[in-house]
Amino acid sequence: MNLHVVVLMGGWSAEQDVSRNSAIGIVNALHTLGHRVTPIDMQRDVAERLANAKPDVVFNALHGTPGEDGSVQGLLELMDLPYTHSGVTASAIAMNKQLSKTILTQAGIRMPTGKLVKSETVFAGDPLPRPYVLKPNNEGSSVGVAIITADSNVGNPIRRDVPGPWHDYETLLAEPFIPGRELTVAVLGDKPLAVTELQTTVGFYDYNAKYTDGITQHIIPAKIHPDIETEAKAMALAAHRALGCRGLTRSDFRYDDTKGEPGTLYLLEVNTQPGMTALSLAPEQAHFSGISYETLVQTLLDDALHTHKHREVA
Repeated sequence: MNLHVVVLMGGWSAEQDVSRNSAIGIVNALHTLGHRVTPIDMQRDVAERLANAKPDVVFNALHGTPGEDGSVQGLLELMDLPYTHSGVTASAIAMNKQLSKTILTQAGIRMPTGKLVKSETVFAGDPLPRPYVLKPNNEGSSVGVAIITADSNVGNPIRRDVPGPWHDYETLLAEPFIPGRELTVAVLGDKPLAVTELQTTVGFYDYNAKYTDGITQHIIPAKIHPDIETEAKAMALAAHRALGCRGLTRSDFRYDDTKGEPGTLYLLEVNTQPGMTALSLAPEQAHFSGISYETLVQTLLDDALHTHKHREVA
């Protein structure tokens, strides 16, 4: 069935450029699949533009706020438009790191402990013993993450004149730093796809490492103990279900194998709008699992239409 698909991209979040890069691949895939495509770069008049476009379905290629936090999802439901990826509640919860941590740990999923702190307080003293991590509570793609170690060039306590997330966000999430390796697992529908290890040349898999070619090596499948591979997939699927996600998600982990394998696995967060760029992990895992990029895009469209149909019946 040929569809008229709006690809919603851009916006005003810190991840707007990544969203536009994701949209390039999505638009090309939709054309290959024979669909009619209307790209919309999201601005404040998005509702009017969607109403004028009259699409059959919306492919949500937005990353960050407001496309990943439930806001756009709520708008699309008010307009009675089918859309890809997770719904209002799952999106809002997953975007709030502390809230999702509460729900996921109650579901029995191992995560680092954490607490919300006012950014102003870090200049008086460390909220946790070093090393620890400070990150915004409502951002994705490792935007604004800082690792505070004993030899960090931030001072002790953190100096006011040092650049960091404490200048850009009123509230931060503080977590103990988990040593070891970076792993990630994508879930499509109800199936975990693979485990990828991320090895960077910059020491930390931050926003630049994710989206700058040549900085990060993706090792798929990850060369880890078989029990940890099984556990990572099970934890990613359990998190996907506990948050009520649908479509495609990606769960990020730290794997502490510093005392040997098998080590201890910690879930960091669940991304409800994984990147779809040429460097993105979820499409790479889909390809590894025998799912082409075009099939992945079509699967997400089918899921959107199926979910909308059942919502109307309900």
